[in-house]
Amino acid sequence: MPTYDYKCQDCGHVFEAFQSMSADPLEKCEKCGGTVKRIIGAGAGIIFKGSGFYVNDYKSGKSNEPSSKNSAPSCACSGGGECPKS
Repeated sequence: MPTYDYKCQDCGHVFEAFQSMSADPLEKCEKCGGTVKRIIGAGAGIIFKGSGFYVNDYKSGKSNEPSSKNSAPSCACSGGGECPKS
């Protein structure tokens, strides 16, 4: 069942109502009893559940990752002096 947003035309109170799609719109404000109008809500956002979603999850064929055969070893040295990882 969807949640509908309503705004009172008398006091300006905005509230939500959880009701079925076939139910008639509400007519009275829950705060002051004034006339309400159903307003367009933002709707529900997309919720991704799980450990993550990546571009390469469903990719077929060759990987875009660099090959470890021909890559140079990584080093955080500044280039001056000997590398402690060598």
